[in-house]
Amino acid sequence: MKKIVIGLCLMTVSLMAELYQVWATPEFTEKNIKIIDIRTPAEWKETGIVKGSYTIMFFDEQGNFNVPNFLEQLDRVVKKDEPFALICRVGSRTGIVSEFLSDRMGYKVTNLKGGIMKMILEGYKTVPYQP
Repeated sequence: MKKIVIGLCLMTVSLMAELYQVWATPEFTEKNIKIIDIRTPAEWKETGIVKGSYTIMFFDEQGNFNVPNFLEQLDRVVKKDEPFALICRVGSRTGIVSEFLSDRMGYKVTNLKGGIMKMILEGYKTVPYQP
């Protein structure tokens, strides 16, 4: 229920939003933009991660989230006015989270559509996740 409510709120807000969205590509990793991987530890272990990315889980395996905890970890990695990108498995979670971060919280965020799976399909070689 919690996910449905936040989803509906974010979809309503997104009608007024200006959010930068690009397809996740191996070439994007060559830009000087920090990448935050919001997947779960099990997913990071399964596929590996983008080299140099930061792993900060947003939704747990049950779909629960803790916004204050996530923001605290995020603020250790990026400044509010610093552009950064979000990646997940296929881009659906980052779509929700990036809209929230840009519209409600004022961050400069890019949603990497297609996620890590798109990058892997295009030949990107991930690095192993090291907790």
